[in-house]
Formats: sequence, structure tokens, C-alpha cells
Amino acid sequence: NITIEITQGLRTVAEQNAVYAEGRTSPGRIVTHAQAMESWHVLGCAIDVAPFNNSIPDWDSRHPAWARIVAVGESLGLVSGISWKDEPHFELTGKYPSDPTQEVQDLFTSGGLPAVWAAVVQSDNA
Repeated sequence: NITIEITQGLRTVAEQNAVYAEGRTSPGRIVTHAQAMESWHVLGCAIDVAPFNNSIPDWDSRHPAWARIVAVGESLGLVSGISWKDEPHFELTGKYPSDPTQEVQDLFTSGGLPAVWAAVVQSDNA
């Protein structure tokens, strides 16, 4: 019995750039290596989750719930951020690599989120 919540989902370009600035040009610690169009969050295909204990997120990746969360996410076809030490992160990217390609960025520019989602779902079902 694990209680998880989505802690981040869709981000605007400005929100992603603000997160990217943390620990670089603004106070805080570095929490992402992706600027706006390099992030699946901006393209609507990424979420961050955390296990919750008494309504408080547990960010300790040694917590036993994390291994189960990652296993279940991957069994559902999601790409886990665990390989780059970002346990809370999951992506639904289909055939596309971890970083959004120029093709995906162009789809977003020309057709917005619906075009990206259609391409990801189509490639995931292929």
C-alpha cells in the first residue's frame, strides 16, 4: 500500500526555465538539466511523483516505496528517470529518446500539445 501523488506535470516554457535557473542563476539547488524545449514536462509527456507519508512527500530515494514505484511505472510503459538519478520522474515518450528530438519540438511548435501527444501515442502503439 503506497500512496503517491503527482508533484509536477505540465510546465510552461517560463516555468521550466525558472526550474532550470535554480542553483544556477537563482537560489536553490540544481534539480533539472533540461531547459524549456529539452523537457518532456513542457511537451506534456512527463510527470514527477513522490510517495507520501501523512500528507508529506518522502524524497529519500532509499525509501522502499521508490523501487516499487519505479517498477510499476516501467511496467506500464513509462520511461523512468532512475537511470539519470531522477527517481520521481516518468515520461511517456513512445519511440522518442529521453531528450525531445527536433522532430518533437517542431510538432509542438506547429501543432501544440495535441500534435505531440498524437505522435507519442501512435509511436507507442506501433
